[in-house]
Amino acid sequence: MNFSAWSIRNPVPAAMLFVLLTLAGLLSFSAMKVQNFPDMDLPVVMVTAALPGAAPGQLESDVARKIENAIATTQRLKHITTTLVDGTATIAAEYQLEKPVQEAVDDVRSAVSRVRADLPADLRDPVVTKLELSSQPILAFAIASSKLDEQELSWFVDDQLTRRLLAVPGVGAVSRVGGATREVRVALDPLRLQALGVTAAEVSRQLRQVQLESAGGRAELGGAEQPLRTLATMQTAGQIAALEIPVSGGRRIRLDQLAQVSDTVAEPRTAALLGGQPVIGFEVSRARGASEVEVGAGVQRALDALQAEHPHLQLTRTVDFVEIAQDEYDSSMHLLYEGAILAVVVVWLFLRDWRATIVSAVALPLSVIPAFIGMYLLGFSINIITLLALSLVVGILVDDAIVEVENIVRHLRMGKTPYQAAMEAADEIGLAVIATTFTLIAVFLPTAFMSGIAGRFFKQFGWTAALAVFASLVVARMLTPMMAAYLLKPLATQEREPRWLAAYMRASGWCLRHRVLTLAGALLFFAGSLALIPLLPSGFIPADDNAQTQVTLELPPGTKLAETHALAQRAGALAMNVGHVQRIYTTIGGGSAGTDPFAGAGTGDPRKATLTLTMDPRRERPRKQEIEQRLRDAMAQLPGVRVKVGLGGSNDKYILALASEDPQALATAARAVERDLRTIAGIGGVSSTASLVRPEIAVHPDFARAADLGVTSQAIAETLRVATVGDYEQYLPKLNLAQRQVPIVVRLQDAAREDLSVLERLAVPGSRGPVRLGEVARLEVAGGPAVINRYDRSRNVNFEIELGSRGLGEVTEAVRQLPAVQGLPASVRLIDVGDAEMMGELFASFGLAMLTGVVCIYIVLVLLFKDLLQPVTILAALPLSLGGAFVALLLAGKSFSMPSLIGLIMLMGIATKNSILLVEYAIVARRQGMDRIHALLDACHKRARPIIMTTLAMGAGMMPIALALGGADMSFRSPMAVAVIGGLITSTVLSLLVVPSVFTYVDDFEQWLRRLRHQNATR
Repeated sequence: MNFSAWSIRNPVPAAMLFVLLTLAGLLSFSAMKVQNFPDMDLPVVMVTAALPGAAPGQLESDVARKIENAIATTQRLKHITTTLVDGTATIAAEYQLEKPVQEAVDDVRSAVSRVRADLPADLRDPVVTKLELSSQPILAFAIASSKLDEQELSWFVDDQLTRRLLAVPGVGAVSRVGGATREVRVALDPLRLQALGVTAAEVSRQLRQVQLESAGGRAELGGAEQPLRTLATMQTAGQIAALEIPVSGGRRIRLDQLAQVSDTVAEPRTAALLGGQPVIGFEVSRARGASEVEVGAGVQRALDALQAEHPHLQLTRTVDFVEIAQDEYDSSMHLLYEGAILAVVVVWLFLRDWRATIVSAVALPLSVIPAFIGMYLLGFSINIITLLALSLVVGILVDDAIVEVENIVRHLRMGKTPYQAAMEAADEIGLAVIATTFTLIAVFLPTAFMSGIAGRFFKQFGWTAALAVFASLVVARMLTPMMAAYLLKPLATQEREPRWLAAYMRASGWCLRHRVLTLAGALLFFAGSLALIPLLPSGFIPADDNAQTQVTLELPPGTKLAETHALAQRAGALAMNVGHVQRIYTTIGGGSAGTDPFAGAGTGDPRKATLTLTMDPRRERPRKQEIEQRLRDAMAQLPGVRVKVGLGGSNDKYILALASEDPQALATAARAVERDLRTIAGIGGVSSTASLVRPEIAVHPDFARAADLGVTSQAIAETLRVATVGDYEQYLPKLNLAQRQVPIVVRLQDAAREDLSVLERLAVPGSRGPVRLGEVARLEVAGGPAVINRYDRSRNVNFEIELGSRGLGEVTEAVRQLPAVQGLPASVRLIDVGDAEMMGELFASFGLAMLTGVVCIYIVLVLLFKDLLQPVTILAALPLSLGGAFVALLLAGKSFSMPSLIGLIMLMGIATKNSILLVEYAIVARRQGMDRIHALLDACHKRARPIIMTTLAMGAGMMPIALALGGADMSFRSPMAVAVIGGLITSTVLSLLVVPSVFTYVDDFEQWLRRLRHQNATR
């Protein structure tokens, strides 16, 4: 069916169809969420196992290895990564992307259940969860009050503020950083404990058994049932102090005779600072599927209302990823409008007819808006990836309409009426338009099915671009001819041929006469293009230039919170002196905003601090990487600190990993590699996860003496644990208040923890009564690893190398050449993790996507042209586009990375468009009786103008992205547009000259095959 002819004859139904599509598209657009990146389901399962007080070495042998071995039996497992810190084991099981997430979670949960009986009895039940990238905090605030003290303000955040924010649609979690948590402290006097022969564990256990509320059965009084409840709870610390508890030997004692009971706050393990001043911080995470922009606006409204109700509160936004998402959205929409306007201006400059320009321009909104219908039905959101696809194809969307309108205008200049010109021109150009559109779809759709993390991201890119391009075909075949038939006016005058066309005809004639030289020149150009590849820096994703960065400080194991606090303040002062920093928000021992989501969450460590820097707007400062380098230089003044600069999830780092079953060989190799890494020029800082030795108190029981007195090792461990830090949280007695429970912590006075002799005099329960700890055990200062990292069931050390001014591929190669890396012992192996591993996957999947795209283009062309050989002529334009892309990237200083690879994929579709227009017309002309040379020259003459127009329209549409004219960060988009524009220029110029010559060679080969077949048939 000829849709163009039908729509020209029936203009009203065609117009109504597009009215309906536009309305449906606008409704779909309004229903879609605005996000920064699309939500992704990655088959990564986290197992968190807590055994409070256990050392990393004990967790490795008692917990981690058993769980790892169980998980290793599950299907399609890719990697297991384990991090062991004091009291917590975090195990991440990464599966191949094809494995359904829920199946991965179920497999891991079953594996953990199988070995639960083999794990320590005191271990809390391991928690199995899937990794939720969307659960990362998108906002962080600092809160202060002129009326409430620290403890009251902390409870206000935990209670009223958290309840208010969780009521906002789309908010997934609210977590506090810093502040104080209320607790009732029972500070035992070690001398009185010793005099009475009572243990700290006994006091805690008796208090838990006395101070409780529980069900007590059922009574039947007065012919009705009544439940029985035992109410033995206290309301104040004073009541607890006066409580009498039973102790061994049939004695009883008042608690205040043994200890000082106070209603106080827990020992602080986290802190938050804003501008060097203590504050309380809280972080807000969004729920999966929610829009950052909507959540951010809802949170701000809720906080404004809360502040109006409580004027004494001061709130400051400290970390903000919502503004980045909003900027990306606003900037993408502006780029879309600017690109569309520039494309329309190009059309007007060529046609100089406002009616024809309007007919072409209508194709833009009517291609983009209906595409939203498909995006909505596929469950996509408005995010960087989908907006990027629309921004890049905006110049392409007008192409089909340009080709249609230009051909109609050419027919009008022959003296035909607009109706007749539209009917004949649309019929003449139909096959070429359909072929060009389906080759573009054949290029874009394979990117939606790529493997790896990149494939998950670009599923939405491929589908969005394909939907918009298909909508542009529908517009070009139905609406454009119909509008041209009724809007355009007859043209009485013959247009003067432009001078550039005469020059081009002379050049194309020369190329046809000198076919060998033309083809040799094209081959040389292609070889030169390939020679440029090594000159381009390679990477995974270009470093961003957003206005936030982080400085992470790690102090030696054993460092107290107060020392970290003092050093973080000093680091903050150094960072402010770097310049272009507006404010600094510091979290110590907690907070996950801006950290790497793949790193896993352990318990807060008071020796670690994160400074989040908010910098000046992009146009008022140097690039972020330059400021980060200044920060590294400034932080070099801090002694004995491991410093990392940059957001945890940023892309400007390379992770080198060493793994071994031999901890000693691994430590030796790691020291040598770290020494060599620091000799590489041009990189930023180098940080290592090689565990530092932390000081610890080792308790060595005298087994013979302990057996004689009936003292067990478990009793020794329990006594020391309860006496120094209190019992496990789940075993603590609670003070029941109206809205919450306050834990009652029984432990020694703070001063007692500073003296080993006091600990040695503690009473330990024995079979013949309490025994002094010093009689059955020896206490001495020792050392052990602070953190143990494991990868695929072996211990490993990661080196995080900040790329600085060099590309990922360049640094990877430099690392491979280091003497220490080349001379690794046999027991230590080098493994690719993080961006380096993903970059390898990326290039492999893009290579496959390109190959698939070429095959799909060939199949589409064979089906449309009903010829096996002529599509080869069209594909000859593909290699001619590479040189321009590489030269443009080189001149613009861009790396060969994910965005530039996407640009090359786009080029494949765009480059074939020009060839199709030429070859299709030449084939039609030959069928009408022209000889080969005249048919080719006529095709060059008739098709040169639409080819140049579409090229300039596409280039103009992408120019704002290439020049980074938007207000948002253009680091990711710019390389893509640069590659496309560069390749577009060379492929257009060269295909206009080279494709006719290739056509003759392919035609000669086809004639030779026919003659050969004819000879075989006549024999």
